[in-house]
Amino acid sequence: MLKTVSGTGLDNLWDDARTSGMTESDKLLYRSNLLGSDKRVTNYGGGNTSAKVMETDPLTGEAVEVLWVKGSGGDIGTMDKSGFATLYMEKLEALKGLYRGLEHEDEMVGYLPHCTFDLNPRASSIDTPLHAYVPKKHVDHVHPDAIIAIAASKNSKELTQKIFGDEIGWLPWKKPGYELGLWLEDFCKTNPDAKGVVLESHGLFTWADDAKECYALTLDTINRAIAWFEEQTEGVAPFGGSVHPTLPEAERRRVAAALMPAIRGMISEDSHKVGHFDDQDAVLDFVGAQDMPRLAALGTSCPDHFLRTKIRPLVVDFDPSNPDIDGTLDKLKGMIEDYRADYAAYYDRCKHADSPAMRDPNAVVYLVPGVGMITFAKDKATARISGEFYVNAINVMRGSDAVSDYQGLPEQEAFDIEYWLLEEAKLQRMPKPKSLAGRIAIVTGGAGGIGMATAERYLAEGACAVLADIDAEALAQATEALVQRYGRDMVRSVQMNVTSEEAVAAAYADMAVEFGGVDIVVSNAGIASSAKVEDTTLELWNKNMSILSTGYFLVAREAFRVLKAQGIGGSMVFVASKNGLAASPGASAYCTAKASEIHLARCLALEGAPEGIRVNVVNPDAVLRGSKIWTGEWLDQRAATYGTDKDGLEQMYRDRSLLKRSVLPEDIAEACYFFAADTSAKSTGNILNVDAGNVQAFTR
Repeated sequence: MLKTVSGTGLDNLWDDARTSGMTESDKLLYRSNLLGSDKRVTNYGGGNTSAKVMETDPLTGEAVEVLWVKGSGGDIGTMDKSGFATLYMEKLEALKGLYRGLEHEDEMVGYLPHCTFDLNPRASSIDTPLHAYVPKKHVDHVHPDAIIAIAASKNSKELTQKIFGDEIGWLPWKKPGYELGLWLEDFCKTNPDAKGVVLESHGLFTWADDAKECYALTLDTINRAIAWFEEQTEGVAPFGGSVHPTLPEAERRRVAAALMPAIRGMISEDSHKVGHFDDQDAVLDFVGAQDMPRLAALGTSCPDHFLRTKIRPLVVDFDPSNPDIDGTLDKLKGMIEDYRADYAAYYDRCKHADSPAMRDPNAVVYLVPGVGMITFAKDKATARISGEFYVNAINVMRGSDAVSDYQGLPEQEAFDIEYWLLEEAKLQRMPKPKSLAGRIAIVTGGAGGIGMATAERYLAEGACAVLADIDAEALAQATEALVQRYGRDMVRSVQMNVTSEEAVAAAYADMAVEFGGVDIVVSNAGIASSAKVEDTTLELWNKNMSILSTGYFLVAREAFRVLKAQGIGGSMVFVASKNGLAASPGASAYCTAKASEIHLARCLALEGAPEGIRVNVVNPDAVLRGSKIWTGEWLDQRAATYGTDKDGLEQMYRDRSLLKRSVLPEDIAEACYFFAADTSAKSTGNILNVDAGNVQAFTR
């Protein structure tokens, strides 16, 4: 059964009440969002939609026909109207007179800006001519698994005819571009009664003169394919049947947690990668199947799949019936080197004189029998989306190979898309990565003022962040606040007691599965206590040492294990205190524990240096705002120690500083960012005081 297209099929969600009174362009957006909301229709960023609309020319005041079509790089499920390019149809028709033939079709992209209507800044996509030259008002181009399973079959033309008759036609493989637009136009003229066409190894085009009718036609076409595959594949074992057992979920995550940092380290030499793990049923069916190695080697078919997932995945040599994780880790380097060599050979076989230089030769997709699929990319969202695209490819292979023979894109065609000069130009236009792009950070005490500010500083520079805290309620609130600002892909949280070996180890394992490893470790979890030495109980002393000294040790020890497994260095920041350098009355337990942190950092700087692991200290002082330790007894105790009240304590700390300034969580976060970023790449074993100036805390 075709997993993602099983069951009841796609529901028609069109609401006449909502569309009443809408303009044609508004209906286009509505239709687009509906189609893009279901991954069975098209994946993120895949497909495009259009409408030919009568508009008023801003120069002449006359009515002109304008093509509204999804612009370059958009996503039909989440876009708004600014995501559409708008072009004069009259000018698009005039382009035909400039076309010099197939060898020169790429130059036609340069003419599209000259067709822009109303100075719309949205760049047109390569698929614009495909929509322009279909002689219907509304056009949908989507990549449903059920349709691509037909399109990627060896006898796709025959299957299309069998399922749809003459209602939906078929065209052989052709790279997207101007020529394919002319092919579509010719097909429509030759087959005036056809309502759409299946493009071999690509996807589906459907068209109508009404927005609602076009939407319904697209759904109906996909549902007919779904129903046909369900009937044909009933009782058929997918992918030749299972040959590997599927490990229990906890064991799958344990294997992934061990493999992902090792893989990440081997493929992050030039730029840091972020990982994603997927063990949904469709993936497990595939990675444990007899035909998986054969099908995986064929690569993907649809260009959208291929651009996200590379020429083919790397199949990890792992036997789930005899799960030897250490043995697999020992073989990983050889597997990755073999993949790189194969990719370089593919590049050399297929390159042209003007091809761009070879890009990253590492795999994007890693298939682990009995465990699942791992994907790595420049950021979490891209890694996740790449995995989603490969799941689409799995579903295509499931259907196609059950009713025919699945075929991927021919190698040269795949290369010509991957190294297309237009694609290269698009990549060159992308903004420069942020300073912490691809990095993964964990911040203990992440729900407090300093912890949350530090995590936010890292997120703002492109890092993924894990907030760790013992306070579940505060952690949930802090996490959701950061998710709202930076997106769910970027933020994770874990409730963790830093004094528990098991909890700390579990947190790092979870982080390895969620993101692939760790690069930046900020130990910030803390408490504060104030008592004269004669009033300091052994329980209070041990509590300070347990959280502030032992807790920092446990977090650092586990970090070293992961960082060494990756082998690409890292940065560790201890948020200690001015009190670790300068004695303070009535706080011997706290001050001693903080001094312990500072010396532990120095020791770890020595041990970590050969591995490229830097360890530094940030010493705050009197960060009252947003800090959880400045609530309750500690605040009362410190106020009593200095003979003031709660309201006067911050003023007292500000006045005693050399600079007479308050220290805020954002100030500490900036120091933590400095030690995490490459700007401090040659700093380790250092202490940075952020205390507005305190002569007693001068390090020398």
